[in-house]
Amino acid sequence: MAVKLFVGNLPYKTTSEDLGQLFSQAGTVVSAEVVMDRMSGRSRGFGFVEMEDADSQAAVEKLNGYDIEGRKLVVNVARPREDRPQGGGFDRRGGDSR
Repeated sequence: MAVKLFVGNLPYKTTSEDLGQLFSQAGTVVSAEVVMDRMSGRSRGFGFVEMEDADSQAAVEKLNGYDIEGRKLVVNVARPREDRPQGGGFDRRGGDSR
């Protein structure tokens, strides 16, 4: 079973291939993806890596705080989308939805 890891504070020129290569130092990478902005096509500075369960904790320990081009990576187990709060309390019309 694979575990999905969140990787934040990536340098903006990092590619999905670069991310996969970096995490392969810690174990078996199932997939790696840098999240891109839909409008500009540029990196949003974070991504996700899926690793074999046995290797995921080693990757967090080895690469959380790892320095790439002066940026310290933030690496942790990704939370499912439904666990995150929805919005900031404002509706799309600009008013407070509370």
